[in-house]
Amino acid sequence: MSLEMLEQLEAKVQMAVDTISLLQMEVEELKEKNDNLVSLAQELRADRESLAQDNEKLRNDHQAWQERVRTLLGKMETVE
Repeated sequence: MSLEMLEQLEAKVQMAVDTISLLQMEVEELKEKNDNLVSLAQELRADRESLAQDNEKLRNDHQAWQERVRTLLGKMETVE
């Protein structure tokens, strides 16, 4: 092999090594972003569950108040 061919081969190998290094850094960044998104998704699921529980409690409270109002209105009708 000539010196020129070896230099070309070395340049190609160096370019491949550089490309691999860049891709590895990109993979690490994407893994970090993925981990952050997974954490965010878990927080959002927990928040949604909490809101669903709050909503259910409020619905039950609303229903209880409606019953109390109906009962009071029923008592008022019997007084008249």
